Amino acid sequence: MSDEDHSNYDYVIVGGGTAGCVLAQRLSEDGRHSVCMLEAGPKDSHPNLHVPGGFIKAVSDPRYTWPFKTLPSDGTAGRQISIPQGRTLGGSSSLNGLVYNRGNCADFDRWASLGNHGWSYAELLPYFKRSERRDGAHDVRYRGTDGPMHVGDCQWRHPLCDAFVEAAAELGIPPNADYNGEAQAGAGYFQRIIKGRWRVSASTAYLRPALRRRNLSVKTGAMVLAIETREGRACAVRYAQAPDREPRRVVARREVLLCAGAVNTPKLLQLSGIGAAGMLAGLGIDVVADLPGVGENLRDHYVVRSVARVKGATTINDRARGVRRSVEIVKWALGLPSILTLSPSVAFAYWSSREGLVDPDLMFVFTPGSYVASVSGLLDEFPGMTLGFGQMRPRSTGFVRVVSPDPYMAPSIQPNYLSAEEDRQVVVDALRLVRRLFAASALARFVERVVSPAPEACADDELLDYARGYGNTAYHLIGTCKMGPAGDVDAVVDDQLRVRGIAGLRVIDASVMPDIPSANTMASVIAIAEKAADMVLGKAPPEPEDWAITPSPQSGSQSTSRTSSRESVAPARSI
Repeated sequence: MSDEDHSNYDYVIVGGGTAGCVLAQRLSEDGRHSVCMLEAGPKDSHPNLHVPGGFIKAVSDPRYTWPFKTLPSDGTAGRQISIPQGRTLGGSSSLNGLVYNRGNCADFDRWASLGNHGWSYAELLPYFKRSERRDGAHDVRYRGTDGPMHVGDCQWRHPLCDAFVEAAAELGIPPNADYNGEAQAGAGYFQRIIKGRWRVSASTAYLRPALRRRNLSVKTGAMVLAIETREGRACAVRYAQAPDREPRRVVARREVLLCAGAVNTPKLLQLSGIGAAGMLAGLGIDVVADLPGVGENLRDHYVVRSVARVKGATTINDRARGVRRSVEIVKWALGLPSILTLSPSVAFAYWSSREGLVDPDLMFVFTPGSYVASVSGLLDEFPGMTLGFGQMRPRSTGFVRVVSPDPYMAPSIQPNYLSAEEDRQVVVDALRLVRRLFAASALARFVERVVSPAPEACADDELLDYARGYGNTAYHLIGTCKMGPAGDVDAVVDDQLRVRGIAGLRVIDASVMPDIPSANTMASVIAIAEKAADMVLGKAPPEPEDWAITPSPQSGSQSTSRTSSRESVAPARSI
């Protein structure tokens, strides 16, 4: 062991990703507490982590990602899905798709109705607002203007995106200027975490201003090996720091805060003897706490994309090559709208897959460009546009499980995409809606031909086969250490995010989500971390605004005046 064996801090944060950066800022803010943050990856210094268009290269760069893959499944036609997660300061917020998306208010009311007191939309809204610096038209009831995360509108406009919004209106989907405001349903341009020419991440917004504080220590290249417990309490963290992998140890006088993400957080708990006793014993891991829910309840958004060949418009495929590419670089350098400041999805539409749903269950994503085999990374040679969708509240659940006591081995990851009957029906209904959008007059005039799925694929089983063969992850992994009341045998943490049966240990990341939000997950992870910082420091939460509160009969917790059921009036058809 090194001289650092006796390092002592009040709080040790495991993981320098989105949640970890928020906690590092908030816990060190008043100078009263010493904080150590351990991040396995390097500093976020590479330009691809800051130029918005660099996400295409960053997301596949093993220097800055955990190169995870799922197990094969029937839902992916036997394919393994590459599912990289951020491994640098800022985590996935440093290399994600730049979209700022909170989700439907009913998502969080659902969390509260499951017995998680304090987690309704009305109670989380102050934390969303606290974290946000909204640039653009907004309703002050819903949006914040003084927070660290800069949220701006897309200044880049394209006739194909405008045509998509018009096509949505032809199908009865109204324009929506702020899907993060009063209502989610509708169509428009995505809001992004971009300020001027540069990406905004949890690292640049939260961590960077805190780095000069003497009570905050940030260690990069620090691979956490296990959480140490003594007499039922988390007391220290063992890690190895690059390049020599020499074992080290850091003591937490108050709490260990586990923020390693929906894959690495359950992995670390399991390596530390916290998980399903039978599985751990079978791997030769000493059991500290029998918590069968650790690693279970994994959910993700499964995205299926359709591509059309374009006529009558210049696409990103054209602008990203040759002289046009040089022009885009110059525009970016001058601070002008450029493809280098685009997120991979430019426009959106929230709508329902069928009649009888109270809340939208689909998010359509549109971009005036296309990728080979509909997978981000390599642009098609022809002018193309992509219209994809994700089912916002999938029922399919999976797991994350260690396969060895070796902390350097990747765990098994099985999301079980499309294993639920309802999910299979939704994907078929959504593909039919995609065809209706391409056929709407506003968009049809730009469609030379639909490339995928093939127009002759018309039967339900043919469309389902396409979804199985070409669908992909949205990188929105959640739920593997879910929050729940004492009566929920699968719950790993309580509504204070404390790990059951282990004092001084909390989980603060997307793992704790009991159900998946109908959105990209970054914004809600930031809100979770903001709320958790108050919990850790013993601060009273902000009072919800009166207009947002109604009693919730399910849990006795507060809820919002817009709470509604998500269930369909009619059952899904069998596929």
